[in-house]
Parts: sequence; structure tokens; C-alpha cells
Amino acid sequence: MVTNFLNKNDLGLNEIVKQTALATRTRARNVSLNKFRWNKNYLLGFVDCHLVHYPTPIGLTYAWSFGSLAGMCLVIQILSGILLSTHYTANIDLAFSSVEYIMRDVPNGWFIRYVHANGASMFFIIVYSHIFRGLYYGSYMKPRQLLWCSGVILFLLIMGTAFTGYVLPWGQMSFWGATVITNMVTAIPFGGQTIVEWLWGGFTVNAPTLRRFYSVHFLLPFLIAGLTIIHLALLHKDGSTSPIGSDTGVDDVPFYPYYFAKDLFAFTCFVLFFGVFVFFFPNLLNHPDNCIPADPMETPKHLVPEWYFLPFYAILRSIPHKAAGIVAMVGAILVMLLIPFTYTGYIRNTTYRPLFKVFYWLLIADFITLMVVGQAPITDPFIALGQIASVYYFSFFIILVPLIGVIETKLVNYKVN
Repeated sequence: MVTNFLNKNDLGLNEIVKQTALATRTRARNVSLNKFRWNKNYLLGFVDCHLVHYPTPIGLTYAWSFGSLAGMCLVIQILSGILLSTHYTANIDLAFSSVEYIMRDVPNGWFIRYVHANGASMFFIIVYSHIFRGLYYGSYMKPRQLLWCSGVILFLLIMGTAFTGYVLPWGQMSFWGATVITNMVTAIPFGGQTIVEWLWGGFTVNAPTLRRFYSVHFLLPFLIAGLTIIHLALLHKDGSTSPIGSDTGVDDVPFYPYYFAKDLFAFTCFVLFFGVFVFFFPNLLNHPDNCIPADPMETPKHLVPEWYFLPFYAILRSIPHKAAGIVAMVGAILVMLLIPFTYTGYIRNTTYRPLFKVFYWLLIADFITLMVVGQAPITDPFIALGQIASVYYFSFFIILVPLIGVIETKLVNYKVN
């Protein structure tokens, strides 16, 4: 009977499973909507479809909570940043003093400032975890290519926001970090010097530079919030990936209350972790030299960026040629845009990809190595170690991902005679 049905309708087993899943999902959603009648109101119906009865794979783990935690970090940073902006002064003579004023004289100013400063580090911890989770569970695979690419663009904007924000306290690291990074623009063959002078508002990093960085830092988070909505729309278009790599939807459950409770617990743990830094180790992740007012006449002995920039800073330092180093540093982020289009395998979850799993964990070790090299002095053996780690980083995305995909495809399609 089943055979006759298949022959009659000329449908494969996969198509039948997809149609059954769609019918089940639609029926479950309709029952829920008819029960609560949220769909009578457009806004409530929108909330219901995307937050309450949004179909979610039943097997999602806490690794999927990093996305919602990143959104909460963005909200925390925007709110604390707005509060800080009411007391901050974007003037080279007053910027450092205004930060000290916030810390010492503004009621609970120390708390707001430490939340914002450490919140940036927490944001990057969550974002890096989110990226590596996506790599492990194949979130870049079809049909989620645009979702992955929008996430990479979000990552670029977050890094830009973090850099411009690091300049605002106008300490030693702030000033010299801005000087070094903006000087990289001069590597552009045509018009590089003109562009950097436009960024500076003059011939050196000075008062106009600080004001422009402050304006950009205030604007970018709202741009990130807008792009986040697009990121979520792309996510809800195809749904979350499943840990087992299945997109059938037959075992989907409503987001609320199951994953709302799960994300709430994850957020509670995150707040406790965050609170340890804010209340007990507020300056652990900050460089002590940034507690010294900016002095254009004295260069810090060891110039290093914030910890979340270190892997890309290490790639920059590993290449002696200035222009090539800058291209490699920017390319280290943009190269992630390639994987959705270069991976040709069928298997999504790294758990079922033993060959890829080895190289994936090597990438994690490589990323940590680059982070260590980035804060180390520019001497042997760190120079050679940084060059080797940089080569592996690019090889993973450009060579290993497509090559392993080809090997896995051949193994999957291999027929034993």
C-alpha cells in the first residue's frame, strides 16, 4: 500500500516527511491561535508567531542560548552607554576627567561605567561562543547562508563599536590605539593619506578625532540593533538548526514556555558571571595603562589592544608588510563569509563528522594561540608561532572546509560492491 502510494504520487520519502512536518506545525499553530485568539490583533499575533508559539526543535541545548544572550548584552550596552553619555564630555582636555567624575561623583556612576566597560568583554565572550557554536553545528549550511553572512556583518559592526568606544576614555592606550589603527588607512594605495586626515580632522589624532569617534560610537549600536532585527527575521524564516542536523520539524515545540525558561536560566547564570567581574574584578580585563591620561609625547612600552582584538592583532603583526598585514587582519573576519558557499557536504553536525571535528578543535586551539601571541612581545618564538597560527586560521576556512566537504560527500555516496 505504501509502495503504491509512493508510485502514484511520485514523491520521495523526504518530500513526504517535509509535507507531514509542515502540516503538523501548521495544525499545532492553528490550534494554539484558536485557543488564545491572539491572531485577532496584528501586533499580538506577530508576537505570538515569533516569540510564543514559534516552532523550535525539541533538542536544542544551552549552546543555543548564546544568541539571546548576545541580544541582552546589546540592550545592556545601549542602556548603560546612554546613561554614561549624559555625563561624558568629548573633549581632549576633559574626556579623561569626565570619566573620573562619573566614577567618583555621579551617584552609582562607578557601577554604570563598570557595567559598560566589562559588558563589552562579556559581549565578545558571548559572540565568540555563538560563532563557534554555529561552526560546530553547521549553522552556515543551506538554507541559512544569508543568516550566517548577516551574523558576520554584525560581528564587524560590533568590533567597530568596541574600537571607537575604547578611544573615548582618552587614556594612554586609547590615544595610541587610535593612532596605530587609523594610521593603517594610509596603506590604501590611492587616497589613503587623505582619508586618514579626514578621519583625524587634521594631521594628527586630536580633538576632532575624539568627537568623530564619539559620534560613530553612539550611532553604531542602533545600526547593530537594526541589523539584529534582519538577522532574527532570517533566522525565523528557516528556523533554528537542530543539534542532530534535522530540519524536518516533526519534533518542534513552542518557544514559550520551554525555551523561554531555558534562556531565562542561561541569562541568570550569565548575570552572576557578569556580576563577579563588575563587583569583584572590575579592572581585570582592562589595561592598566589606560588609567593614565593620554600623552602624545610618551608611547607605552608595550602597546596591545583589548583582549577580544588580540587574535586579529596577532595576524596583523605576523606579516612584515604593512598593507598585507592589514588585508590579512580584515580578511580574517571576511573569510568567514566564504564557508556557506564553499562547503559542499551533506552532514551538518560536527559530532557526526570525525575528520572535521579534529580540525575544528585545532581551530579553537589556534584561536587561543593567536590570542596569547597578540599580547606577547614581538620576539622569537612568538613571531614564528603567530605566523604558523595565521596560516592555519586561513587554511581552515579556505582549504580545509571545502576539502573535507568533498571527502565526506564521497564517503557518503560510496557504494560497496
